[in-house]
Amino acid sequence: MISVSKVDKSFDDFKALDALDINVKRGSIYGLVGTNGSGKTTIIKHITGVLKPDAGEIKIGGEPVYDNEKVKAKVGFIPDDLYFFSSYNLREMGAFYKKLYPTWNGERFEAMVKQFNLNKRRKISRFSKGMQKQAAFSLVMSTMPEVLILDEPIDGLDPIVRKLVWKYIVDDVADREMTVLVSSHNLKELEGICDSIGILSHGHMVLERDLDDLKSDVHKVQLAFQNPTEEPFERLNILHRETRGTVELLIVRNKREDIEAEVNKYNPLIFDVLPLSLEEIFIYELGGVDNEVEGILF
Repeated sequence: MISVSKVDKSFDDFKALDALDINVKRGSIYGLVGTNGSGKTTIIKHITGVLKPDAGEIKIGGEPVYDNEKVKAKVGFIPDDLYFFSSYNLREMGAFYKKLYPTWNGERFEAMVKQFNLNKRRKISRFSKGMQKQAAFSLVMSTMPEVLILDEPIDGLDPIVRKLVWKYIVDDVADREMTVLVSSHNLKELEGICDSIGILSHGHMVLERDLDDLKSDVHKVQLAFQNPTEEPFERLNILHRETRGTVELLIVRNKREDIEAEVNKYNPLIFDVLPLSLEEIFIYELGGVDNEVEGILF
């Protein structure tokens, strides 16, 4: 549904995107993650047609995005930095959206405003940051988008509202096959909601996988031997290795059965294969342990 192919973008001497590829399937929720400055917001501005790439192409539903009003009418976008007309209240913004989007659903808008307990007659500029997020979400979801692009969508929202926001999204994915791309630093929340994950670094894609496949391929291995030596484990793809007392810790990118077959050759006294969280996978894939962030993992 969303196809980003070999996209480059530079700002003066800084290369923000470097031959970037992204593929988001129809009716799925795709999580885009990366460190600060990795290019997440830049590629989102390209996918929504705000910026034009220097090279490569971006398509939604097989059609180019940039300068394409037909495609943009199908896309809902909630940026991290929200913008509203300063003098408009929520009722006036709803009327504005109705003129722009032929798919506008007034009944849904009224229901969402009521559920979020928002005052339609109050200027949106006087809302708190969290209330502005809820207002933006109510407006965008009421356009019934085929594609939803979210940049830090739950920042500033309390847990009850976050749960409600995700429920609306998941229901639309299930009922209408809405396609979602979400960028967030909240990896724990993405882990519970996303079908696929893309890890971005320095403007290029480090890893793009279905989340279930990714988690089945990266494991934390704890080992202990009667005579501690650093076994070679030649058949394992080891991302990280360290010793903690008598226990050796490995982060390994292999299938569980391949790990078991290789390690059991050395007759360990202790051998545990443990799952990793998305946050741990993210840190190890980007070499975060070498940057002194390993303490946040355990």
